[in-house]
Amino acid sequence: MQESVYKIIEVVGTSKTSWEDASRNAVKAADSSVRDLRIAEITKLDMVVDKGSVVLFRARVSLSFKYEVAAKAPAKRKGK
Repeated sequence: MQESVYKIIEVVGTSKTSWEDASRNAVKAADSSVRDLRIAEITKLDMVVDKGSVVLFRARVSLSFKYEVAAKAPAKRKGK
């Protein structure tokens, strides 16, 4: 069985309605440019407050995807 390596990136999603929507927005945006997302972990939730009212929900999300290692070409031998 071949072992795998995963890369982790962090994105912040926003929503005017909820942290759940902010989280979904983060995953949806990342999925449009990153292939083969595997795991999403909410690492921080916060809100933007203006004049005592919540105006924006924010979710910081760590996302992992399989890291693809390019196959190495065989080394060339000197003199041949």
